[in-house]
Amino acid sequence: MERESFEDEEVAAVLNQHFVAIKVDREERPDIDQIYMTVCQAMTGEGGWPLTILMTADQAPFFAGTYFPKEDRFGRPGLLRLLSSVAREWAANRTEIERTGTGVVSRLKPFLEQSQPGDVREQLLHDGASALLARFDAAYGGFGDAPKFPTPHQLMFLLRYALRFGHEEALRAVERTLLGMAQGGIYDQIGYGFSRYSTDRQWLVPHFEKMLYDNALLAIVYTEAWQVTRNPAFADIAKQVLTYVLRDMTHPDGGFYCAEDADSEGVEGKFYVWTPNEVRDVLGDEVGNRVCRWFHITQEGNFEGKSIPNRIGESLDTFLNEAAIAPERWQSELQDAVRKLFAYRERRVHPHKDDKILTSWNGLMIAAFATVGRVFGERAYVEAARRALQFIQTRLTDADGRLRSRYRDGHAAYPGYLDDYAFLIWGLIELYEATFEPSFLRQAVAFQEQQLALFRDEQAGGGFYLTPSGGEALIARPKEIYDGAIPSGNSVSAYNLLRLARMTGHAAFEQAASDVFRSFAGDVGHYPAGHTFYLLALQFARSRGQDLVIAGSRHDAATVEACRAVQEAFLPQAVVLFRDESAQADALTEIAPFLAAQRPVNGKVTLYLCENYACRQPTHDVKQALAELNT
Repeated sequence: MERESFEDEEVAAVLNQHFVAIKVDREERPDIDQIYMTVCQAMTGEGGWPLTILMTADQAPFFAGTYFPKEDRFGRPGLLRLLSSVAREWAANRTEIERTGTGVVSRLKPFLEQSQPGDVREQLLHDGASALLARFDAAYGGFGDAPKFPTPHQLMFLLRYALRFGHEEALRAVERTLLGMAQGGIYDQIGYGFSRYSTDRQWLVPHFEKMLYDNALLAIVYTEAWQVTRNPAFADIAKQVLTYVLRDMTHPDGGFYCAEDADSEGVEGKFYVWTPNEVRDVLGDEVGNRVCRWFHITQEGNFEGKSIPNRIGESLDTFLNEAAIAPERWQSELQDAVRKLFAYRERRVHPHKDDKILTSWNGLMIAAFATVGRVFGERAYVEAARRALQFIQTRLTDADGRLRSRYRDGHAAYPGYLDDYAFLIWGLIELYEATFEPSFLRQAVAFQEQQLALFRDEQAGGGFYLTPSGGEALIARPKEIYDGAIPSGNSVSAYNLLRLARMTGHAAFEQAASDVFRSFAGDVGHYPAGHTFYLLALQFARSRGQDLVIAGSRHDAATVEACRAVQEAFLPQAVVLFRDESAQADALTEIAPFLAAQRPVNGKVTLYLCENYACRQPTHDVKQALAELNT
């Protein structure tokens, strides 16, 4: 519609004569998008983008749809005819149209603003896992048929479910899906990073747009899968994703950009595809032929006459046998070849970069950099998370400490939404566990208290609105629990509240999380598989409530070693705190007073394992503590 209609002078003339045309960036205004997408689904039975809404001046919608060509085509009405027809009807029957819009608002407002409470049952976990596994594609990974979306929080939930209930099928589903995506064309084999979704079952042909949020969540789940399986391929992918983000998606001052388009020079995927001749020109015939064989780059191609590099359906051993090459030599040769192909590709016209910086998506990427840096002991990743946080603090935080949602070209706009607070708090918690610096935990608590004050639904007994109190008046103040491409702010908030409650002993946080669970349990019960981050948080709530406190000196080698062992481990049911005996002022006990008595014993690093706020005998044995946590 951008090319066909909005840049067309004939369409513009009709629009400007009869309408006030407003184009909304749904990433900047998720509140408007949430409201009017619900309107479209209710009025037409379907939704999607582009989203087309006709409304009265007081925001009441009376017509909704998605894509309209300029002229009638394939049974779909053209935008020109639609606009002219509505303009005539408005002139003749304006009162009736306004009545229609008012009726739409009155019917949908309760649906948008209210949640369905219910019983918070463990069965929701089993129902969600069963529904996902019933749709699992054992051949290629993922769930259902084409198109396939990564939806990393589904995998994060299943990974935890597999460990908690000893469910081997759930673990196999996670491993197969992660391997399938990493081998497919949805993963950029030359420059790294994941595209938004695959148009086919095999993960071969992506919609080539790369989104920051996908890559953040995927880096986390690949890291978690490495923690569980120790498969080095998962570690490689997690690190490569962050290599891509640092190289191509990072502002000079540390914030992270939104996305890269699918198109370059007006052609989708042109930047990413290859012919055998191009590869041989770069690498020479011998190495070039091997690389073409490795990445399935063929003369006939797999995408509009060219090839998307991929590794679908072939093992390393098979390739090495057929190529008659030693593994070590091939590994070195491949790394050199990918570097050369990447350098060659850099000379092509790049896809457009959406250089908006969103607080919410940056919160997810801060969580990713902190998680990957913590697990693999990579300080550079943790520093990248720290710099992004500083960017938000200096560019996207008001003088009164409230968050802004979007930054671009020196200008911050829009009061922060629920997702901005929820995702940033998640990032701060991960930064604390990666560094054990109390300042990050203090900031997380402060933003959590601010979120409760601005977004909590006090009348309906819990849950959070998408927009803050005192914000712009729209036809409704929406609440959302559906965990779609991105987890909902309510689901992530429940998870944050539980973790902060355990870290600080703040009982009000735990109660607020319980209110979220209860407030949306009815919605989740209708379709548990669509609420997997809610289920992830619920699984944390239903765990044994374990806390691990490490007490020692930050400058002591044994303490550093103990912290590294704990930071590398997968402990989805626990929170970890570090009591630094060498700090001049014990900042942590100011935030968590219950830690005052947990100090090193006999001058040695000491670990305290607590369950539901009752602590066992302290130990100096890290392996013993981790074994008890994983029992």
